[in-house]
Amino acid sequence: MTSPYRAKQMISFRNLRFSGAVVVGTLLISGLFPRFSAGQETADFFRQNCASCHTIGGGRLTGPDLKDVTTKKDPDWLAQFILNPKAVIDGGDPYAQELVKEARGVVMPTIFGMTRERAESLLKLIETESKLEKSQFAGLQMSDKPFTPAEISRGREFFLGTRPLTNGGPSCISCHSARDIGLLGGGRLGPDLTRAFERLQGRKGLAAWLMAPATPTMQPVFKTHPLQADEILPLVAYLEESAKVGGEEETVAALNFFLLGLGGTVVSLVAFDVLWKERFRGVRRPLVHGGRPVAVSSSSRQ
Repeated sequence: MTSPYRAKQMISFRNLRFSGAVVVGTLLISGLFPRFSAGQETADFFRQNCASCHTIGGGRLTGPDLKDVTTKKDPDWLAQFILNPKAVIDGGDPYAQELVKEARGVVMPTIFGMTRERAESLLKLIETESKLEKSQFAGLQMSDKPFTPAEISRGREFFLGTRPLTNGGPSCISCHSARDIGLLGGGRLGPDLTRAFERLQGRKGLAAWLMAPATPTMQPVFKTHPLQADEILPLVAYLEESAKVGGEEETVAALNFFLLGLGGTVVSLVAFDVLWKERFRGVRRPLVHGGRPVAVSSSSRQ
């Protein structure tokens, strides 16, 4: 038999061994997890703030393809440019001026929350992704072949919300409008998207924007509910077709909405009056006449 003292020693030893395992595990996790977390944070930051204008190995969008950019330009210069693009451009730097010319006058904005440390992390990410056979930021590969009527129709369904998005994101019509979406038009929170295909310079630019919308309103929503590739392509097809038709949403939609609201109000008031007329009079008569019987004229008796 094991003595009580021996049993206590064994229990203490087991507790010590368990505590040591917990401490070692904690140290390992605390040493490895921040590295993973920091890398993931940088990738998410690039996806949310850079991927709508840049690819890594997928070709030029509004901004240049960033593949191998750290081998073509001094990293210190690149970090300074990321921190404050306008200051470098206004300083007359020839390379920065060339970038603006290639972007057709579009100037890269100063990204909110950008620091020197974050800029250097982005450059390390770009360097790492450039060495891969295919970067996660290469973007969708778009064919030049015409879209089929079925793809265009499917994209319209995604736009209107009649076909739900896989990840539960809101439909485009919630915030945007387009020329051919019906009598009452769409939302007014965002711009009309009839010519979005032209504004974003074609299929690749539009697809990149849909993959990672960078506006303050759309970014937090689609960060957790991203569009799938088989949803982006039909939307691109629909918006390309809308751009071919041209124009903007007809202003008659707003007028129709106003007239429909006005007509509904009038009909509601008339119905309310008809339904409550007798009840109103039934209450009003005793109040006016003070509960006394109404006098009847002699002519009415005869």
